[in-house]
Amino acid sequence: MSEEEVLDSPKDWVAEHIRVYVGSGGQQGHLYHGVPTLLLTTRGRRTGALRRTALIYGQAGDSYLVVASDGGAPKHPAWYLNLLESPDVEIQVGPEIFDGYARPAIAVERPLLWQQMAELFPAYNDYQAKAGREIPIVILDRA
Repeated sequence: MSEEEVLDSPKDWVAEHIRVYVGSGGQQGHLYHGVPTLLLTTRGRRTGALRRTALIYGQAGDSYLVVASDGGAPKHPAWYLNLLESPDVEIQVGPEIFDGYARPAIAVERPLLWQQMAELFPAYNDYQAKAGREIPIVILDRA
């Protein structure tokens, strides 16, 4: 995946975070305002282009957890829609880059995982209250 050109988030502050993360080989940017972040690269469902974003993450065993909140927006973020179409992803956690597989948490998994992620980043509860949709939790595993 990484040999193709990767397009970073169109949101300026996210693109800057990614630039610092990648430019430092993961030595900077892993902790962002005190919370751990990873870089997730998905394949665009319409363009086929590789798209990268930075996301807060938690862990459950060997899996990484991310929340498709988009700040509580009424629609799912593009990266989430992309991985539904093509669940093969690339993940960078600190300096480590690896291929992964993404899947939304199923209903029985979600309550405990949501609680865990909301403890890590309490604003997720506010986002859920305003979103008008159930915000998905995504489980990322090594390929």
